[in-house]
Amino acid sequence: MKVYLNGKFVDRSKAVVSVFDHGLLYGDGVFEGIRSYDGLIFKLKEHIDRLFESAHTIMLKIPMSKAALIDVVKQSLRVNRLHDAYIRLVVTRGEGDLGLDPRKCADPTVFAIADRIELYPKRLYEQGLELITVATQRNVPEALNPQIKSLNYLNNILAKIEAINAGFEEAIMLSHSGYVTECTGENIFLISSAAGKGKRLVTPPTYIGVLRGITRQTVMALGRRTRLDVREDLLTRHDLFNADEVFLTGTAAEIVPVVKIDGRMIGSGKPGAVTKKLQQAFRQLTKTDGIKY
Repeated sequence: MKVYLNGKFVDRSKAVVSVFDHGLLYGDGVFEGIRSYDGLIFKLKEHIDRLFESAHTIMLKIPMSKAALIDVVKQSLRVNRLHDAYIRLVVTRGEGDLGLDPRKCADPTVFAIADRIELYPKRLYEQGLELITVATQRNVPEALNPQIKSLNYLNNILAKIEAINAGFEEAIMLSHSGYVTECTGENIFLISSAAGKGKRLVTPPTYIGVLRGITRQTVMALGRRTRLDVREDLLTRHDLFNADEVFLTGTAAEIVPVVKIDGRMIGSGKPGAVTKKLQQAFRQLTKTDGIKY
């Protein structure tokens, strides 16, 4: 494997950063996870735009243009001869001292890793995922805005540890007020029936501590195309328990059906028809909506 690091591609064993890099010391940096499908990089422009937005908010100047970073992503796939892959693009504050002061970091570190990924086993996409709600609450947006894709994921990791210790693959995180936010690495949606109005596709609003995921936005657009009543609304666990269908979305995860939450069966206990339809529409989109490399 070849990894892009500060202007050149190096062997994986030589892709190292300083122990004084503030990305390592303090999680001071930003990242994006990007997917490629059969030679097409999905939503690349949107990912690069969001990377620059995250960096701008934390006052981190990326030492490359958007066009240059797009080329880095393309080259990462070419050099590693990958067609279906996951690319992790990272910008850290760079090497500094043992203090917090970002002014001590003169040169940001930029690296990109391209590799294959399987976040969940194939059977879970066919049979559905079981979730648990954990005690670890989602960070409040006023403390750390979730729209910043920072390198500090300890909040999510603590929730993931709770899920693993309880024997589950993934966890639902609640806000400090008890509303559903998202899972440790994915956004969450439900499908419900509305009397005389067809099906509703509902996901929590970003203002309660939810990442405005690119796959999330894509699925909402697909829902509108299929004439679903797409909404962002506050959700409780009660809403999830009594939904017709529930599923998760994310760049690495794509669309994952959920069949049980906190011991309660969701709908029929099998991946629902609307979820399957959205999965199919998403797969079709990845074949056409992308940038060639």
